[in-house]
Amino acid sequence: MGIGPSTKETSLHHFRDPLIEVVSCDKDIDVMGILIVGTPQDNNEKYFVGQRAAAWVESMRADGVIISVDGWGNSHVDFANTIEEIGKRDIPVVGMSFIGTQAQFVVENKYMDTVVDINKSDAGIETQVVGENNMAYLDAKKALALLKLKMKKEERGI
Repeated sequence: MGIGPSTKETSLHHFRDPLIEVVSCDKDIDVMGILIVGTPQDNNEKYFVGQRAAAWVESMRADGVIISVDGWGNSHVDFANTIEEIGKRDIPVVGMSFIGTQAQFVVENKYMDTVVDINKSDAGIETQVVGENNMAYLDAKKALALLKLKMKKEERGI
């Protein structure tokens, strides 16, 4: 769904996306693809894109998913819905989002138990500093570790 909550990422950040680099270099993970989903204005369309994204993931027989969102507030409706739709299909899912001081989502569900906060500012707010509001390698490594744990639990039937 996105990379960071602001347009302050450099083009180099997009070409060297930390999440893509981390998961594609991991020998335990077979990256099946990257699905980019828009953020519609209408709530019915928000739920529709989440359902379609989850159906796509399910049809690919993915063992797990990392989903990121590039905003908060209204964008978290799409984010939460997509996570729920994936989770309802018994596919382990980990989220990545800018959370910061807001510390809660506009909407939540039981499948949002592992969301990595990509905030870097001490104040927990979006800043005017290039690269401070977006995902970094450590965030990507955390998300991958959480996904591996969830996949392991799923494998064991826990």
